[in-house]
Formats: sequence, structure tokens, C-alpha cells
Amino acid sequence: MVCRVTTTDKNHSAAKADAPFCVAVDWGTSSFRLWLLATDGTVLAERRSDEGLILAAREGFANILDQHLARLQVPDTVPVVMCGMVGARGGWLEAAYLPAPLVLEDLALHASPVAGQKRRIHILPGVCQHGEQGFDVMRGEETKLLGAGLRDGLVLMPGTHTKWAQVANGSLSGFSTFMTGELFAHLSHGAASVLRPALEGAGAVAPHSEAFAQAVVESLNAPEQLSNKLFGVRAGWLLEQRPAEDNMARLSGLLIGMEIAGALSIYQRPGTLCLIGAGPGAAAYRQALDVAGFKHITVLDADDCVQRGLMRAALRIHGVEGVGK
Repeated sequence: MVCRVTTTDKNHSAAKADAPFCVAVDWGTSSFRLWLLATDGTVLAERRSDEGLILAAREGFANILDQHLARLQVPDTVPVVMCGMVGARGGWLEAAYLPAPLVLEDLALHASPVAGQKRRIHILPGVCQHGEQGFDVMRGEETKLLGAGLRDGLVLMPGTHTKWAQVANGSLSGFSTFMTGELFAHLSHGAASVLRPALEGAGAVAPHSEAFAQAVVESLNAPEQLSNKLFGVRAGWLLEQRPAEDNMARLSGLLIGMEIAGALSIYQRPGTLCLIGAGPGAAAYRQALDVAGFKHITVLDADDCVQRGLMRAALRIHGVEGVGK
């Protein structure tokens, strides 16, 4: 397996502010992201790679982390705070789920220390949900919510497994996961998908296209017809030779529209919706929300939120108050 590693080193003039305070790591199933942070939250350096959990389980979590820290010459006295699937069952150390409702600032109080390491390493817990809203779990998104700093509101975090989360008075009161991204991947690229021939050569989704907008509207108006509408993508290709670009946009629009309809059946339509994300996926959701009539949308960068969340957790874990907030 070829591991891709990218690095960014930032040099600053204020020596005191730029002294390393902590290392923040978001370690997922297929990716590794590390930021060296100063006490004021400034990013001093960063490293990214595709050294996800499968590779780390084989090569060793400590070995991979140490290699990245050595390349940045991070002293052993600088602590590490991590979030994401690194704390899952099968990760480095299982950091037990905390049940929602949960005060987001209290995440740090339940961080799990990794024993036997030369530096202080903590892994933040995920969050679980029981009850009327059904079983659900998240790992990593709770740290984004902490970093977003919202006291109240509905938050959308697009991804393979998209999360909608309700925050009330600084607490995560409930959340819902939609497998929209995974469904899109299977239907568009899965070997067994009958839609795949209709999508070949399409390229990226065009969220500003008429095909995308129309599909969003159809799913919002009749989400219960999704399965029928999905097969219509194939039928339109066979009968009217609809282009692959339109078919891809339609598939995406149908799925995202269905998700928005589902979320609105669970949560009240908010005055302002916070979207945490970046890249083409977030752009598609942003356009779909416009089509769905959301008037006020605040967009926050996902990397910025997870950095701030890990920083706030590190400040709490290591007893530094009133800094970097």
C-alpha cells in the first residue's frame, strides 16, 4: 500500500505564542490528520496521510504517530489529543461512548489516556444515543460540534454517514445519521448496481444543474417514492439516452433530497442551519438546502472545527483556562 503524506509547516515571529502547546489528531478509518498547535490555537505545522485504522492496526498506532511527530521534531513534553475512529472498537484504545444528551464542553473530562507512552496521549470519546430517536453513534463529529462553539441550533455535517445534530444550551441533545454518502457510493460505483452503466464517464456531481435541483424537489415532495425514482435513472438512460452527467446529478439530488425530507420529519426547520463541511460534498448539500428553502445557512470549515474542538479539549484536559477560546 502506498501511503500519501502531505506536510505544511508554518513559521511565525511571536516565539511565546508559537511555542507548541499540543498535538491535535483526527484519526479516521482511512485518513490521518495531525496539527501542531500553539497555546493561542495557531497551527504551527500539519501532516496528513492515508494511514487509517486498517494500516495502523498492522503497522502500529504508536509507530505511525511517533514517525509523524519525529518528522516535525515535536518534544516529548508536548501532549497529544485525538478524536475519531482511533477510539473505536478495533482502534488504538476504545474510548467508551458517552450517552446523549451531553454537555459538549464535558467531552474532555471523559478522555481516555493511552498508557505506556513516552508522552501524554488522550483519546476523546464518541457519543451514543438510545430512546425515541433510535440507536445512533458518532465518533469525531462531536469534536467538530465542540469546535463550532454553538450554543443552540441544528447542525448538518455531510460525509459518508451524514450527521444532523441538535444543540441546545451548549449540549448535544440528539442526533441522526443518514447513510446517504454510502448509498451514493454503492449505487454509482458498486459492481452490482444496475445504475452504474448510466453513470459511466459522468465525473463529479454538478449541484447547480437543473437535473440536480429537480431531483431534490421530487424527493422532498415524495420521499417515499425514492426507490422508484432511483430506478428511473436507469430507465431514462435506456429510453431517452439521458447523459451520464445528468444521471449522476439526479442520483445525488434524489438521495440528498430524501435525507433532508427525513431530517425535517425529525427536527423543526431552524431559523439558521449550521453546515460543517468542505469540498464538493458540502457544496452539493449547500445547493440542496437552497432548493429546499433554507433561508439562513452558516457554513463552517470542517478542519477548522475539529482543530478548535481538539484545542478546547486539550486546554480542559491539561488545566489551562481562558486561553485559545
